[in-house]
Amino acid sequence: MPLPLAPIAGMAARYGAVALVAYAASRRINKSQTSQASEDALDQVPEGLSTHRPQDRQQVNGALRWRRVVRAGANGPGIEIDITALGRIKFRAVPNSGKSEE
Repeated sequence: MPLPLAPIAGMAARYGAVALVAYAASRRINKSQTSQASEDALDQVPEGLSTHRPQDRQQVNGALRWRRVVRAGANGPGIEIDITALGRIKFRAVPNSGKSEE
């Protein structure tokens, strides 16, 4: 009995496309260094979502921290997930360049 190659070829093409995209994405990501000052700042963020707007600046700052422990079973092994993000949006008036927009 002959082996149907069409379904296998379609699946191989899909996996090949996913592998190619993953390879291309990994080549575009730059290597970074760990900064202890940045790590300390992220560790000081309280859990939850917070924003504030300093009165002396034209910006909005925000912070988010989400921490959870996920366990396999009631007393099983677990992992701690700690997601922390800092953000800043700055607003600044830009002078007119003098050129007319068309």
